[in-house]
Amino acid sequence: MSDPETIKVYDARAEEYAQMSSEENFADPRLETFITSMPTEARVLDIGCGPGQAAARMAQAGLRVEATDASAEMAERANKLDGVTAWQATFDEITGTAIYDGIWANFCLLHAPRTDMPRHLAALRTALKPDGIFHIGMKLGTGEARDSIGRLYTYYSQDELTNLLTEANLVVTDAATGRTKGLDGTMADWVTLAAHA
Repeated sequence: MSDPETIKVYDARAEEYAQMSSEENFADPRLETFITSMPTEARVLDIGCGPGQAAARMAQAGLRVEATDASAEMAERANKLDGVTAWQATFDEITGTAIYDGIWANFCLLHAPRTDMPRHLAALRTALKPDGIFHIGMKLGTGEARDSIGRLYTYYSQDELTNLLTEANLVVTDAATGRTKGLDGTMADWVTLAAHA
């Protein structure tokens, strides 16, 4: 994410977002599945980590967690959590080859422009170890738009997202859909996909 307006929203509302997402992250069955799929002391990346609750849960489970967020406020909060090493970084700053056993990209890449998504997914696929696990969460829909509080979103269908992962040489193994209320107070449909390198 490099959209200045979106980053500004997360910087300004970091505390509110942390309170809203705390219980959701610790009760997320997809996060627990991701954790149990990792080898002992796996090295994982939580990209777009927000205030870091998911990263903290991974660390609590014994994983070696690195986390990034484009929002300085979010990265700072995440870095204060036990077992989490976090820093400010945009999607374009994720580099490296065969580093991570798993990458958790939960509702973050939805802030990337559509034209950038293949490039971001390719970089994340490169950063995964052979047979590494990849998780992605996105909002369902079409087009690009700003929400009522100014965040830029790119929407996808489940089939479109599955095809993008396949083109990035990731094999989709599971999918889930749902509907929840976001930071802007509106209900939104979403999809999560689990895949492996």
